Amino acid sequence: MLINEQLEMQKMTKYRLSKDSGVPQATINDICSGKADPEKCAAGTLYRLAKVLGVTVEDILESAKEEYRSAFETFKSNVCHHVKDMGDIDFMIDVLESDEIRTLYNKHWYPEALYLLAMLDYLSRVNDVEICTKYNDIRSRKLSKPIYPTGVILTSEVLKSDEPMRKAEEESIPEFRRFNIIESEVRNVV
Repeated sequence: MLINEQLEMQKMTKYRLSKDSGVPQATINDICSGKADPEKCAAGTLYRLAKVLGVTVEDILESAKEEYRSAFETFKSNVCHHVKDMGDIDFMIDVLESDEIRTLYNKHWYPEALYLLAMLDYLSRVNDVEICTKYNDIRSRKLSKPIYPTGVILTSEVLKSDEPMRKAEEESIPEFRRFNIIESEVRNVV
């Protein structure tokens, strides 16, 4: 979000922004975390924030629209559908040219960035294409906790057993498992 970027760029704290703008720090925290939608904020609130940060109200509203983050399961499904629709090689070229992995990573959207990188590495392996070294710095990262598909989590809860999770880990594609993403079904999309 633009406000977070401006705070970082200007080396300003949310506390300082609150003091300079007169907008309560709790409101600023809610906007910056995504808890509050800037489109539903009072015009005066956005105006005071924009004035202190040296941006326009329109800039803040536009950045909020761009920052929409779908659920991780939705993101995964969209990626798999793109692979199916575009074909492996065209998908790989598109991801590399758009630099979406770096964009997601820089937004701190680590699950999405790592999932997309895992998909790129997986497709490279199955198509016998050399792995792009552009993201080696990100390849050294790993999510702190495994992310399982929703179906596996629900099955584990219904059965009151960790066995479905263990089985999913064993069957997981290595490129995904390396990042602590448990994934085995990237081709089975409808």
